[in-house]
Formats: sequence, structure tokens, C-alpha cells
Amino acid sequence: MAEHAWMTEIRALVGKEYGRVYAWDAVNAPMVRQWCEIMGVNVPTDASGQVLAPPAMLQVWCMEGPVANNYPPGSTSENPYEVLKLIEAQGYPSVVAVNSELSFVRDVRAGEKLYYTTRLDSIGEEKTTGLGTGFFVTLVMDYFSQQEPGQSDEAVGQLLFRVFKFRAAQAAAPTPTPAPVTASASAPAPRRPLPGISDDTRFFWDGVRQGQLLIQRCKACASLRHPPGPVCPTCHSFEWDTLQASGRGTVYSFVVMHYPEVAPFEHPNLIALIELEEGTRLVAQLLGIAPDAVQIGQAVQVEFNTFDGDLVLAQFRPVATAAQA
Repeated sequence: MAEHAWMTEIRALVGKEYGRVYAWDAVNAPMVRQWCEIMGVNVPTDASGQVLAPPAMLQVWCMEGPVANNYPPGSTSENPYEVLKLIEAQGYPSVVAVNSELSFVRDVRAGEKLYYTTRLDSIGEEKTTGLGTGFFVTLVMDYFSQQEPGQSDEAVGQLLFRVFKFRAAQAAAPTPTPAPVTASASAPAPRRPLPGISDDTRFFWDGVRQGQLLIQRCKACASLRHPPGPVCPTCHSFEWDTLQASGRGTVYSFVVMHYPEVAPFEHPNLIALIELEEGTRLVAQLLGIAPDAVQIGQAVQVEFNTFDGDLVLAQFRPVATAAQA
């Protein structure tokens, strides 16, 4: 489609660099420990025992906290998202994040003070997607560690952040007097998508079809792992067998999918990260409970349900609800 005339001024911003956003606190052991505890990983250290921040924490250090846009003194007052406001003013009010890619130069150690700068990397051509029509906007944040006066600050990582700024697609207006539709002419009911099955995952889906929740287990160190994979992440052994899990567990975390509504799923669609009593976790749909009633740590039990005649899925239901069903 032809480019809008008003995009000329907006595209002139591509390549613009925005000033520093500082971290409120230096990299510190308490925050590292709490983050690792929540994620279920060990606190990393170097050979001398000094605490290292997990690479995935990089974005955390320079976040503003619970109060929006509350950045430390000295941080830039420029809005690196100004391009989104300009596009929005032209009738594209919606936004959805589509990419977040972190890359790392080196480990960050306790005591370092970080900041980042932002660059507007690109604005894509106008595109129409299932969500609507709009523009993919890519920003790149470069993270640095402050050094002593007279020394150059060190690059420690980078975040690529891409969003789709769009005008939502309009649903087709209903036909005032729809023509009768015979059963033979009716569109087929949507089917649930089939899982991708490989040599690594086939055992899991074979077990589900037999009403068994099978978890991959390393023969060398007995570590459990899910999703399945060819190599043990703990000891790197290629030898494995399976353990039949009890199917009992607790809600470790969950999300509620409201939009987009994808047939044939019911919405809101409740997806939970279940921690099995054997110790590993898996993602599954949570049934029989309202989204606002779910609690972290809530006891759940697996059940195996068949869809579309031959697709069997492992889903979970709160124990109290399961006992009543």
C-alpha cells in the first residue's frame, strides 16, 4: 500500500539516540538471590565466589519500579517511545509486543552500576495482520556498566524490543436477514491444533493417549526434565528413561488469555504452569475454576480429555473441583 504522507516526518526519527536511563541500585546480592529463588535456579558466582547476576536479569536493573516513569536523577527526560505516540495520533491506538531479544557481552557482578541508552532502530512498512493494520517498530537498548572517571564505560548487553502499533481490525457487520444454512453446507467446527511430535516428545504423547503422565528422566543422574530433550541439562548424558508421574501438583504460575480469541478455545483461557509433586513443571490448561479464583500453590490433579475424536490432552483441575466431578 502507498505510504502515508505523515509517515515522512515520523520516519525521520529512525536512528535517533535517546539519553541514559540509570539504575536506582547497584547490582546487588539480595536482588540476585530473590530473583534466583523465584526462578528456581542457583545463585551464580565466579571462581573467587563473587556473586554474578544471571544474564536474564539484565533488564531488571534499570526498571523504574512500581511507579511508572520514576527514574533516578540524571536519567534522560526524553521519551524513547515518542514514535508510538506519533503513530497513535494518526489513528493507530493499539499496541502489542512481538519480540524481546536479549544478548549479553559479559556477566554483571555485584557492585556494578548500570544504565542503558535507546535507539529507534526501524519502522516497518504498513502491514495488515489478523490483529489489524499498523507498523512494526523496533527499539534497541544498549546496557553499560559505569566505570571510574577517565575510563570508558563497558558495554554489557543489549535488548531488542519490537512492538506492533496498529488499528484493530473491525469485525464484519452481521447480515440483517441471514439466509438459512443447511447442515450439509455448514462450515466444519474448528479443531484443536495438533501438537508437534518429534522423536524426543513421542513418548509423552503416547503416554497421554494411554492415560499416563510420563516425565523424562536421566539414567545417569536421575534428573527429571520437561519439555523433553535429547540431552540431560544437568550432566549432559544422552541416556534416559521415563517416570510415570502421579499427576498431582500445584499451580506455580498462570496467565489468562483474553485476546485474541482463537477458536475452538473458550475465553478467557486459563493456562497454568504446574509444579508436579515429583519436582518438575509443565504447562497445561486449567479447568473448572474462574480465573479470579486461582491461587499460587493451589493443589491440582491431572485429567486426560479427548478432543475431535482422537486428540488426547493432559489438563489439570483443582483438587476440590476434581473430587466433586
